[in-house]
Amino acid sequence: MGDTGDEEKLRALIQQLNDYIEQYHGGSVEMVSFDGKVLQVRLGGACQGCPLLPATLHGWVAGTVRQFFPEIEQIESVD
Repeated sequence: MGDTGDEEKLRALIQQLNDYIEQYHGGSVEMVSFDGKVLQVRLGGACQGCPLLPATLHGWVAGTVRQFFPEIEQIESVD
């Protein structure tokens, strides 16, 4: 399962995604929790209420995370 090193790398990756989303789209993504299989993130800023939120979450955030962490089974957004 995820060890502390993996969690730190995952947190750093989410921070990179956040920096990009913030700079170019005015939104944010924040890591909420990770149990080794399920990653929970919170999308904020301009992402809240945006009709493209599911595409951002599942296409872009999940797609990027899975390139580096293929063992993650689910990526979900929480409020």
